[in-house]
Amino acid sequence: MDIKNFVKAGIRSLSAYEVKEIPCKVKLDANESPYGFKGLLKALKFIKTNRYPDPEARFLKKFISRDFGVKPENILHGNGSDELIYYLITTFGGPVLFPIPTFSMYGIISQALGEKRIAIPLEKEFDLDLEKILKAIKNQKPKLIFLSSPNNPTGNCFSSDRILKIIEVSNGIVIVDEAYQPFASDKGFMPMLKDYKNIVIMRTLSKIGLAGLRVGFLIADEEIINEVNKVRLPFNLNSLSQAAAVEVLKNKKVLKSCIKSITSERGRLFGEMAKIKGIKPYPSEANFILFRIKEPDKIYKGLLKKGILVRNMSGVVNNCLRVTVGTPEENMGFIKVLKEVI
Repeated sequence: MDIKNFVKAGIRSLSAYEVKEIPCKVKLDANESPYGFKGLLKALKFIKTNRYPDPEARFLKKFISRDFGVKPENILHGNGSDELIYYLITTFGGPVLFPIPTFSMYGIISQALGEKRIAIPLEKEFDLDLEKILKAIKNQKPKLIFLSSPNNPTGNCFSSDRILKIIEVSNGIVIVDEAYQPFASDKGFMPMLKDYKNIVIMRTLSKIGLAGLRVGFLIADEEIINEVNKVRLPFNLNSLSQAAAVEVLKNKKVLKSCIKSITSERGRLFGEMAKIKGIKPYPSEANFILFRIKEPDKIYKGLLKKGILVRNMSGVVNNCLRVTVGTPEENMGFIKVLKEVI
């Protein structure tokens, strides 16, 4: 028996998403926060491990509702953003439109579910190619449009007027993925929810120090939430993640302090990189910086040899590497080694 004969064609041609564990002293490759949160054990001591978690994550939704000024009925929780992307495409189908380069899971999940993908290249300065997107909307009528702003891996926020035009023209649903919005000067598209019924805002706690918990959520019109909730797996967000997330969201002062430190370090890191001959760092509104460099493979290996792991963007944004903003010590260590390697 050849098992491949039983596999759907779209899956057969799909490569598994690999996350390689590469030994290093300083890990600056995955857009994680350099700051975690201590003292979460007290939030977990009342967890009954023999009982299933709250399927509706009611207590967690209460805090999200308070922070974003929306009703709990407008929120849907997920095991990270990946699961929510899966649910959205499962619920509404395709075609699915997204710009490239962007977060790879939009395309991967669309292919896994057998939906048509419409990938529109970004303009030279990484903004949305509005003309091509509007043409695709008219001719191919995508049911879902994913826009990551700030965008991974480019780091920039897309022009608000272009996003707004896409929302106004589209007959489908526009998902504005604001995973990196806490680090941006832009306020994001949350205020637009009251004016447009076809917007979905996607958020995550992974980038602000809780990557290990896998907590993501959608904020949208109640009708959209109700439909997507039909395909949500029961008990999809475990009790430990729910309790720990609530504990962190209670302490907004610490959370804001960590975010402020990262944005401050991002500015300092960008300034230091801009001084180095042969490097072009791109302005970022996220917790990472994309930079263009000659011989990126050689520089990547040279950094890793000295214990610093960054992301090689070959095949995604050619001649570029991406570095996550770390602690002040990690960032200066990276700059020092980068100069040595060059």
